[in-house]
Amino acid sequence: MNGIPTFEATGGNWLTDVVNGIRTAGVAVLGGVLDAGRVQALADATLRAQEGSVREVGSARLDAAGEQGVVRLPMRFDPEFFSLFEVEEILTAVDAVIGPTSVCHLQNAFVLPSLPPGLPPMFQNSLHRDFPRYLGGYVASLNALVCLTPFREDTGATKFILGSHQRQGDLPPTDAKAVDAEAEPGTVVFFDSTIWHCSGQNTSGSDRLDINHQFTRSYFKQQIDYSRALGEELVGGLPETTKRLMGWYTRVPTSLDEYYRPPDERLYRAGQG
Repeated sequence: MNGIPTFEATGGNWLTDVVNGIRTAGVAVLGGVLDAGRVQALADATLRAQEGSVREVGSARLDAAGEQGVVRLPMRFDPEFFSLFEVEEILTAVDAVIGPTSVCHLQNAFVLPSLPPGLPPMFQNSLHRDFPRYLGGYVASLNALVCLTPFREDTGATKFILGSHQRQGDLPPTDAKAVDAEAEPGTVVFFDSTIWHCSGQNTSGSDRLDINHQFTRSYFKQQIDYSRALGEELVGGLPETTKRLMGWYTRVPTSLDEYYRPPDERLYRAGQG
């Protein structure tokens, strides 16, 4: 396997191609998903969210966690991030791989700084799996990484060990080279969350921006309880699909009163997977 399967959203068979690429290589690149205006709006939102995160969490705590440039809960700081939960190509691919009752395990924005060569790597530069569990080939988690700036070797494009997904073991394969996922802004990189991958070193002189999503089967706990973190008033007013992805229909009752609500008012609704 020499390269990452790469397709265009204008292709009539893109969904079949992407699903096959994820199954065989563990990753597939889909270009042309977002137009330039949408990319710019999301890039601006990412920088605003980074500023908000630094204000709320503090630089010292972010540095201590090794999360320079990582923005968790970005939709708290800018509503533009909710728009990604309405992108047809992302929703269609997630439904095809995970199923129509999936939830968003996480949405993180990234501002990967450009650093001089030779500096100690950050945690993103180490090979890892976002879903480090082998379930006998059962696909429980899928990532959708939205590129907002060019992904190249010099900008620190995400690297993947192709075919390393759905394998047992706690160490990455030693007999394969990681391949850069090169992509233009507006591209979505889909990957099986069990694949070994890492961010490259950004030496381009400019920040690399992207927004990473991890979608899981509905019965896995989210990284952050989005419905509670964002507030019922906000999440309850979102479009139906976005509410479901925020975990609105898989909330855990906190009292007997909530548990014994009528079926149409239950926090954890039937049929969620």
